[in-house]
Amino acid sequence: MKKYLSRLTTRTKLQLAVVMSIALVLIPVLLLLNATSTQTIVVLIIALPVGWIVSGLLTQSVNSGIQALETGLLNFKDGEFSSLLAYSAQDELGHLCQIYNQTAEQLRQEKQWIYQRELMLDKVLQSSPQALVLIDSTDHVVFSNLSANRLFASDLRLEGLTRDALYQTAHAQIKQAMESGRDGLFHLKHDSDEVQTWHLSTGQFLLNNHLHHLYIFKQLTRELSRQEVAVWKKVIRIISHELNNSLGPMSSLLHSGQLLSQNLEEPRLGRVFSTMQERISHLNEFVQGYGKFAKLPQPKFEKVAWQALLESVAQEWSFQLEGQLPKTPCYADKIQLSQLLINLLKNAHESDSQLRDITIRIEAKQSGTQAGTLISVSDAGRGMSETVMANALVPFYSTKASGSGLGLALCREIAEAHHGQLSLHNRGDGQSGLVVKVFIPS
Repeated sequence: MKKYLSRLTTRTKLQLAVVMSIALVLIPVLLLLNATSTQTIVVLIIALPVGWIVSGLLTQSVNSGIQALETGLLNFKDGEFSSLLAYSAQDELGHLCQIYNQTAEQLRQEKQWIYQRELMLDKVLQSSPQALVLIDSTDHVVFSNLSANRLFASDLRLEGLTRDALYQTAHAQIKQAMESGRDGLFHLKHDSDEVQTWHLSTGQFLLNNHLHHLYIFKQLTRELSRQEVAVWKKVIRIISHELNNSLGPMSSLLHSGQLLSQNLEEPRLGRVFSTMQERISHLNEFVQGYGKFAKLPQPKFEKVAWQALLESVAQEWSFQLEGQLPKTPCYADKIQLSQLLINLLKNAHESDSQLRDITIRIEAKQSGTQAGTLISVSDAGRGMSETVMANALVPFYSTKASGSGLGLALCREIAEAHHGQLSLHNRGDGQSGLVVKVFIPS
């Protein structure tokens, strides 16, 4: 009986309660009035249906309110907060429906706010230079950004791939770093680019009661290079300051000594003063050259006219132009770009290459998702060993007896000031020589 009653609606229960109450009241009254059995049955037959009908009419609003609340709660269950309840009777159920509508409106606004935040967060994560990969407990990728696609050399989205499928297009160093499960640095060596330094951060957390692993890859090559250059610049500024403090008094004393020795007939003093003057001049040029690297100004971007720029560079160093000049515009600092080409051509001429083997190629290029201009300066010298190539861009490093070790370092500084990059490559296909590539983004 109890199980059967539990299946009845609230309205039906109320109607049954009314009918039973009528029966419980009428039967004792009829007995007190000495009504016959027939009269009692007739009264009950009339009273009970009337009570059922009247109670049904009175509880109709209750049924409507309960149905409205049930529909609303089902909407909540499905995550739908935009539907409001139309029940507006001035009773307790109407008050509950009003509270429901207020709650639904608040939840709808919060859902829209969270949705906007998710869009913003997704935009930030997708445009982040750091590569992000999230893998669930079944070893499937559930989230990745565009930087991760580039890192894993995939043209398609990584979501849905298993961990093993993810490793198929990745470098062995990436797999080794991820499998180690530790935070730390690792290096990627590309066929056409310099060695890149990356940092991997790992973490794990529960999402929907399932363990997820997060991998964050950050490229530190440029940051380490920037810090290295900053240290060298500080050293250079200190050295230049100390040399300037000494060169000024030395020049003054030298001039005074030359004046005092004019009346002395001592040819050796002339040679001494001449040597001192030569060394002071050399030191001045030395300080000025290093100061140019330490105090490189911010580039002034303007449209580059390649033909005019190359003609001015050709007055300093000769070269052969390969291919056609690009038609797409390039914006850069003409003075700094000219200095970069002069330094690279100077190195090419000092590599004992023939004039016909010293070439410049300028072409429009796409580096990843970034469009720009690629400048390649080639020679036919001996090229560079791995040791020399690893240190060639470090200030003060030079394999030449009279070299300052600043030419390539200054070129790299100019390229990075233009938000580009410089890389060194030995020529392949059985040819000896070096190719210096400079990419300047549009």
